[in-house]
Amino acid sequence: MKTKYYILMIIAVGFFSIAAKKAVTADDIVGTWKYLISDVPPEYESGFFTFEQKDNKTTGYVGDTEKQEMKDLTVDQGKVVFSTESQAGVFKYSLMQKGDTLTGIISSQYGDFPIKAVKEAKK
Repeated sequence: MKTKYYILMIIAVGFFSIAAKKAVTADDIVGTWKYLISDVPPEYESGFFTFEQKDNKTTGYVGDTEKQEMKDLTVDQGKVVFSTESQAGVFKYSLMQKGDTLTGIISSQYGDFPIKAVKEAKK
């Protein structure tokens, strides 16, 4: 009787492990995302995010030709937070991922601005 419960417990733990793994990979952020920022001058309103997986760690860059490294990047349960630094100052990004869309706010010394990014199709 104890062995039946033991086997049942192993099966249940296995199912929960598989479900948890799927939840993590469902938030797949790796790839290129095209963003649009509202209420900013035209030269700053669009660009690209690139997220990569290196050594089991997510890294990223803002821009396509002049890449700025994402600092303090965290991706947790659909929430994506990072900052970048440039001559114009420090920019803090706080985004939420829903499928192939990121939406949120960029905070800077110039104010807070809405941002939306859409994941590019793989080429």
